[in-house]
Amino acid sequence: MKERVYMEKIKSNCIQPNLRKLLSFATSEENIEREYELYMESPVRALYGYYLEDEIVGCIGVEFLGHECCEIKHIAVAPNYREKGMGREMIDFIKDKYSLSVISAETDKDAVNFYKNCGFKIKSLGEKHPGVERFECTLKNK
Repeated sequence: MKERVYMEKIKSNCIQPNLRKLLSFATSEENIEREYELYMESPVRALYGYYLEDEIVGCIGVEFLGHECCEIKHIAVAPNYREKGMGREMIDFIKDKYSLSVISAETDKDAVNFYKNCGFKIKSLGEKHPGVERFECTLKNK
């Protein structure tokens, strides 16, 4: 039997524990509450959960920068579900749902290959913090 997979916009005022854990992979522990509040309150932000059956195993948060453009603010997949294409599926979902022509993200060395493998063009931003190289990732939809 095939597992039920779906994406759903998160609208709850309180963060469920599994979602909190996912966000902790994408931002620092002390920023989780503030970032979550921004998703719930800002008209230019959206947070989606990736569900397997009824368990949230991934999330993607975006900020819309214009009519056909967004920046990925957070993307995370639970460790035991990584390298199964879920991250790419979440990006494709956002791209298709909002008919986006450009998706951007800023990341570190740990995640730059993920974006490269999803077709993003990569540009080094140099060290924004001492010893930490950051990268600008851009995906243009044809």
